[in-house]
Amino acid sequence: MSVRVAMEHLSLLSVHDVQTDLSQWLRDQRKKHKWSRDDLAEKSLVPAATIKKFETTGQISLRQFLMLWQSVDDLARLHQLTTLTDLKPLPTSIDEVLANEL
Repeated sequence: MSVRVAMEHLSLLSVHDVQTDLSQWLRDQRKKHKWSRDDLAEKSLVPAATIKKFETTGQISLRQFLMLWQSVDDLARLHQLTTLTDLKPLPTSIDEVLANEL
């Protein structure tokens, strides 16, 4: 990805922030269901060691993340993120932020 393309998608969130939030969300869902990591591993077919690594580091393959997600939530809900079309574009400069009084 070129620097220019990367600059167009700047965010106050980092990739690490999102990974951490997703792993925390999944851990919370697992605990809400009162499942151990072994229970979730059995339901999702993702090894318990991988679940532990994800919950502690945020590192996981996309395929395994999706397998975990569908074990604790509706996969269609996650898929909807790819079909949202009525979202207002994010500001790309401080001037746009100030102009929109965000």
